Amino acid sequence: MSPEDTALKKVLDEVRAQCNVAERREIDPVGLVHRYEDPLDQELVGLVAASVAFGNVAVIRAKLGDALARVGTQPKRAAESPKQLEEALHGWTHRVFRGEDIAKLFVGARRVQRNEGTLGQRFARDFADTGSFREALAVWCDRLREAGGLGADGSGRRGPMHLLTDPRGPSGSKRLLLYARWMVRRADGVDLGLWPVEPRHLVCPVDTHIHRLSTRLGLTQRKDKSWKTAEEITRGLARLDPEDPVKYDFALCHLGMQPATRVACDPDER
Repeated sequence: MSPEDTALKKVLDEVRAQCNVAERREIDPVGLVHRYEDPLDQELVGLVAASVAFGNVAVIRAKLGDALARVGTQPKRAAESPKQLEEALHGWTHRVFRGEDIAKLFVGARRVQRNEGTLGQRFARDFADTGSFREALAVWCDRLREAGGLGADGSGRRGPMHLLTDPRGPSGSKRLLLYARWMVRRADGVDLGLWPVEPRHLVCPVDTHIHRLSTRLGLTQRKDKSWKTAEEITRGLARLDPEDPVKYDFALCHLGMQPATRVACDPDER
């Protein structure tokens, strides 16, 4: 390890060690996922929480809290009744998303759970089949869209198609990679460690703050927030810990930021 990497690792390790995990979690969307005990509910709530993570985190948490209150204490059971779930979420909106979009995501994800055991087991199979983390995420999203009917609805709205980003495109798929981090990394008070995938395969979620900080730290010289940029930043973090490079994401997210102003996801992510 170079002297520069050694110094960076020391700084990030100190940030992780000093972080009040419980406090930070409760001002992050992932805090809502931890309110559920059933891993199947955690998979579903985590997927929805990450998928709508646009804008100011306080607004995101308020919108999610409203949606989850409508869904009830057992999301997997609620997702078994599509019509009732859509009625419960009627009138809910956030950015380009509507309640019916969220209902379809819940329903599609629950159907995949029923067919495959868990969302994580299905993803692990797709990863084994494709040999590519990126393509496995794309195939996995295709399954959820088909199962929930999250295609173009003829209205011209972006919500249904945009709820799950497409990793095959130029986007860095920040929301999707955030969800994967929550599900894959070993349980540490923030991430949940539910999926049978090794953390070394993860790719770092990149928003404006992560990109700016990573540039300053020498982790990337790329100017965009594309998948290639996310991979480059991940390779830089892998020099610090090749088995779990994305463990530094939470530290980077909160390094030098005020909790109330953290942006969970870029509004312009495509």
